[in-house]
Amino acid sequence: MPEQVKKNTEERMQKSITALNTEFNGLRTGRASAALFDAVKVDYYGQKTPLSQVATISIPEARLVVIQPWDKSVLGEIEKAIQKSELSINPNNDGKVIRISIPPLTEERRKELVKIAKNKAEQTRVSIRNIRRDANEEIKNLEKAHTISEDDLKRSTDEIQKVTDKYIEEVNHVLEAKEKEILEV
Repeated sequence: MPEQVKKNTEERMQKSITALNTEFNGLRTGRASAALFDAVKVDYYGQKTPLSQVATISIPEARLVVIQPWDKSVLGEIEKAIQKSELSINPNNDGKVIRISIPPLTEERRKELVKIAKNKAEQTRVSIRNIRRDANEEIKNLEKAHTISEDDLKRSTDEIQKVTDKYIEEVNHVLEAKEKEILEV
C-alpha cells in the first residue's frame, strides 16, 4: 500500500517540475524562442486561439522571430495580441508576415527576471513540500488503520523525504540553468 502512495507522490512532484519548466519557457531571455508566444491568444473569428494554432512561428536568427499566419486576414489580430501581451516587444507587420526583433535585455530587466524565476522556483518548492505533507499524512492514516506497521511508517516517511529531496534538488538545477540563460549576454 505505501508503494502506491510513493508512486502518486513522485507523479505529483514530477508534474510540479513540468509546470515550472513550462513557466520558465515563458520568461523572456535575450534569445528568440517560439515558447515565448505560448501564452499569446489571438482573437480568431470570435475565439481566443493560441498563436501557434493560427500561424507558423520560426526563429531564423538568434534575435529574430518570424510569424507567418496561415490566414492573412488574421495578421492584424496577431499583431494586436502580441502588443497586448506581457512580452514588451514590438511586432513589425509587413502585410505578409510579422517580424519581431528581440532586443537584448538591460541589466535591470535581467535582475528582475532572475527575481521572478527565483519566486516561481520557491513556489514549486512549497508545492513539493505540500505534496510530501499529504503523502506523510496518508501513510500515518494507514498506520492508524493498522494497515501498515510502525516500522513501515518510519521506512515510508524516510523514502518520501528522499523523493522530496530529489525533486527539490531538481528545482534548484532548473532554476540555476534558467538564471544562467537570463544573465547570459
